[in-house]
Amino acid sequence: MSVSREELIHAATTFGTPLYVYHAESIADQYQKLANAFSTLNARFFYAAKALTNISILRHVRSIGCSIDCSSVNEVKLAIHAGFTPGQILYTSNSVSFAEIQEVVSLGVSVTIDSLSNLEKFAAAYGGSYPVGVRIRPNIMAGGNTKISTGHAGSKFGIPIEQVGSLQELVEVHKLNLQTLHIHTGSEISEASVFAKGVQLLLELADLFPTVSIIDLGGGFKVPYRPDEKETDLDAIAEEVRKAFAFFREKTGRQLQVWFEPGKYLVAQAGYLLASVTVVKPTDTICFVGVNSGLNHLIRPMFYEAYHHISNLTHPKGEPYPYQITGNICETDDFALARMLPEVREGDLLAFHNAGAYGFEMASSYNARVRPAEVLYTNGQPQLIRRRETLDDLLAQQIIV
Repeated sequence: MSVSREELIHAATTFGTPLYVYHAESIADQYQKLANAFSTLNARFFYAAKALTNISILRHVRSIGCSIDCSSVNEVKLAIHAGFTPGQILYTSNSVSFAEIQEVVSLGVSVTIDSLSNLEKFAAAYGGSYPVGVRIRPNIMAGGNTKISTGHAGSKFGIPIEQVGSLQELVEVHKLNLQTLHIHTGSEISEASVFAKGVQLLLELADLFPTVSIIDLGGGFKVPYRPDEKETDLDAIAEEVRKAFAFFREKTGRQLQVWFEPGKYLVAQAGYLLASVTVVKPTDTICFVGVNSGLNHLIRPMFYEAYHHISNLTHPKGEPYPYQITGNICETDDFALARMLPEVREGDLLAFHNAGAYGFEMASSYNARVRPAEVLYTNGQPQLIRRRETLDDLLAQQIIV
């Protein structure tokens, strides 16, 4: 399911542009795909909140039965504010102070640590009294753009696989209750073989740590941004995990649970950024289309060279022409180059698809341009879930001296 063209136009007319629009049923559909694919496994899913943290989105994610993965203590607090219980919350640390880990522990949530340094501090503070997970850097290259590939040998994330001996010694000396082994190799993973390689590595490590009961394979399920792309084959991944877990159970007698941390997979396709065409500027080589948004609202095309499908909502049957879609920021902020679109006129309404993940979440007030409003469609009804910022918001935290 998705928001219709008419609903998007209605939202833009009602709430103005630029505007983020999300579709609640689409998020639920994506979650159900995961639940169905892994139904034969003891699996849990933790929504990676970093993709989109609007409280109404978090509440909806909770309502469909999904747990939540947090990357900061404030994301943990937002999750609690949205109604998640500590048992539904996973916190994965990354280059944080140990004080933040202590604050998270005080909230009673599951904790995953990604460095020997912080694990040593954790061991000194808690010993085996509090269960803990560790993130391993598997030295696997996967996940599309290098900026979103996180499991390779040059990545900052996780404890390098070559340091497992030191990890084992630390666990044994302090009698740590090591509950979870975790990896996350990146985003946009289309091959089931990447997950198979990851689960095999973690199961080999689980042999060394008898208290481990959870294998966390992170996220990274591919979202089809381009019209000719396909989603990750979830059934193929589920089968690889099932076979590996069955072999491990036969060999060791241990029954494991598998965790996944889908973020983009749940919310990307549910979201749209709507922008109005302000300027059409033909030149000898290309026709520029300027809109009342920019990289301050959707940075992915400039930051990741990411592709977002674009629709001309108000002139869908116009003659197609190639356009360079640009923003209104005092930077080069192209959304698309030489993109074929139905004839674009000043005043037309464009929709940037698959904008639910890392769209608003990475937005800023660069050039003192305010962040857009957000709207959630539920059962065909649009609800404002964040008002548009104002100049007062830009001034609110400043201290005039």
